[in-house]
Amino acid sequence: MTSHDCVDAVRRILRTRRVGHTGTLDPGAAGVLVLCVGSATRLSEFLMESDKSYRVELALGVSTHTGDAYGEVVERREPERDCARIRQVLESFVGRIQQLPPMVSAVHHEGRRLYELAREGVEVPRTPREVTVYELRVLRCEPPRVLFDITCSKGTYVRQLCHDVGEKLGCGAHAAFMVRTRVGAYTLEESVTLEELEEEVAAGRLDRVLTPGAEALPGVPDVEVTGTLRAAIVNGQAVPLWKVAPHLQVPPSSLVKVLDEDGRLLALGRAEGGKLRPLKVFRPPASS
Repeated sequence: MTSHDCVDAVRRILRTRRVGHTGTLDPGAAGVLVLCVGSATRLSEFLMESDKSYRVELALGVSTHTGDAYGEVVERREPERDCARIRQVLESFVGRIQQLPPMVSAVHHEGRRLYELAREGVEVPRTPREVTVYELRVLRCEPPRVLFDITCSKGTYVRQLCHDVGEKLGCGAHAAFMVRTRVGAYTLEESVTLEELEEEVAAGRLDRVLTPGAEALPGVPDVEVTGTLRAAIVNGQAVPLWKVAPHLQVPPSSLVKVLDEDGRLLALGRAEGGKLRPLKVFRPPASS
């Protein structure tokens, strides 16, 4: 099931077209896929910035054209069996690294997705991108299989990292399986399956599995507005930051959640030049 298949399934279950994801999950991977519903779809671009965590099983000695178990085997070599060397090579990928996007990916090249070109047997030059691996921890080393946890920035291709690890070891490798365990603040433990979502909807308990917009970006500071300040914000007008939150200390251009007196999300704004400027407004002005 692709990420788009999941979106379509949720649209059917919730009977709404306004459903979107916050970053694709490889078809061969399982785990957390954060979806936005209704007006919260306008939050997706901010949620896409979140770092991600995975549990991965690395298969040494076999290279595939996709970097995972769903691709065609292109080479077999004797796997590396020295766990100390395997750990050393894996840990060498921690930090800022340059990563070449795989051909089987959604990256654009001259107006087309790379995976579309790959299906036609076409390979094109790609430009390496800087990504960050914040943490990589080996859980079990039993060559030719190695289990590890990784936390990385958005845009990191874990299956490409597995391929690169194999090349650095000189034996080739691919990701035998991947489970995304976290996206930003959202974990696998608090996620629900499509079947569980259907059950909650049928029982009238949808609110149990939906996160309110005001809680969707837990790392973003929030301010409360009322009266004329509320009216200005929902009309898209900037307001003096000192009037909204005189004690709020945030770096320039920081994102700020604007809430009403009931704690509901009114808007997302940025603190710029001593003012709070609305970026996305979620509620209409109060009627007179």
